[in-house]
Amino acid sequence: MPEQSAGMPRRRTVLASAAVTAAGVPLIGSAGQAAAATGGGGAAATGQAPDRELRKLLGEIDADRIEATVRRLAAFGTRHTLSVQDDPERGIGAARDWILAEMKKYGAVSGGRMTAELQSYIQEPASRIPVATRITNVVATLRGSVTPDRVYVVAGHYDSRVTDVMDATSDAPGADDDASGVALVMELARVMAKRRPAATIVFVAVAGEEQGLYGSRYAATRFKAAGADVQGMFTNDIIGSSRADDGTRDPYTVRLFTEGVPTSETPAQANTRRSVGGENDSATRQLARFVSDVGDNGATGMNVRVVYRRDRYLRGGDHIPFLEQGYPAARFTEPAEDFAHQHQDVRVEDGKQYGDLPEFCDFDYIARVTRVNGAVLWTLAQAPGTPREARIVTSNLTNDTELKWALGTEPDLVGYEVVWRETTESEWTHVIKVGLTTTHTVDLSKDNVFFGVRAVNREGKRSPVAFPLPGN
Repeated sequence: MPEQSAGMPRRRTVLASAAVTAAGVPLIGSAGQAAAATGGGGAAATGQAPDRELRKLLGEIDADRIEATVRRLAAFGTRHTLSVQDDPERGIGAARDWILAEMKKYGAVSGGRMTAELQSYIQEPASRIPVATRITNVVATLRGSVTPDRVYVVAGHYDSRVTDVMDATSDAPGADDDASGVALVMELARVMAKRRPAATIVFVAVAGEEQGLYGSRYAATRFKAAGADVQGMFTNDIIGSSRADDGTRDPYTVRLFTEGVPTSETPAQANTRRSVGGENDSATRQLARFVSDVGDNGATGMNVRVVYRRDRYLRGGDHIPFLEQGYPAARFTEPAEDFAHQHQDVRVEDGKQYGDLPEFCDFDYIARVTRVNGAVLWTLAQAPGTPREARIVTSNLTNDTELKWALGTEPDLVGYEVVWRETTESEWTHVIKVGLTTTHTVDLSKDNVFFGVRAVNREGKRSPVAFPLPGN
């Protein structure tokens, strides 16, 4: 961490015990500033309302375009990873080429900021891959204009399957699983291509998911090998319908699956986590809180139901390879699934239609989920990056808490906020404005509550929270 600048005073917050909120939670005053805390639980303390620019972006997301994309992908017959790759009309190769062509069209209006390319490799025989097979991701990169080395990724998988995961020839339209997610990714690429994000956003349609997350694993390892600073990744998989298998509908909720204990955790990191009780404060859980802060509001029309689990039982998605590489990553999925319309042969049985067909998709619902993703990705890209090297000083036994972090490099950075909550709360409940500094002391015992630090820029956009670890 850089040394404390002479222009950055050490700051201290003292509890104003005489002043309390209606909920009975003490207000917090920060040196020379008015109280900046809210209490009572929930995400209100750290919520960020969408600004005019974001509302305009979200207004451009088009359910009709999303429907056209889903239907076009379904029309390739099958997109099975092992299907034909050189037929211009049918199979995964035809779908791959069409997605790339569309992404290049979007990039053509970006003034050179967005490029699209194929990311391919040969997968040697492995689980569900009987012969050497070319697996190709379609990658569109919208380069940031201020901090381009900071990266956020949004993905969906364009391969499909039927009941037999090795059946590469039968019709596998894959409308919900996962043309819906690819349509979301492509619609965001279209809308954002004409804009200038501060950080880089990467839009990826991956292959090989149904055979074992092959495409996303290759993409994640490529990012890692390049030393990419991926500060957030979202996969959208099965986000096409709001109808459950019992016929009930929940058209205004999307689930977000987020792991607690990191997949990539080392034994030393596990020891630290256990000692501080950080099971609910991984980088991915902070990312999930950020999603609730910016994506669960009237501008998206959606409720984000955060699920404290890496994925559903017996299932796994394309965020997992990114978690394996140590990147914060999470999965969006519809609120309840209809299993007759995923991983099924297309057929009618006892008068019931089976198969993953476009007629079972809710395109307005996909558009709303797209708006949630758009709000999150755009705010992440325009806000400062997550603070680095956040630490709680533990060199001495004290009844207060000294926090330190590294100074960010963003040119529009104007300060930081310390957040805290009781250890029994799931969301941050209090915010303390501490200004442009790299250290702050709070008159609360680190033994009793959880702390975090987030950055603020000139436009008032906040980063995800960094959870401080013990140190000096």
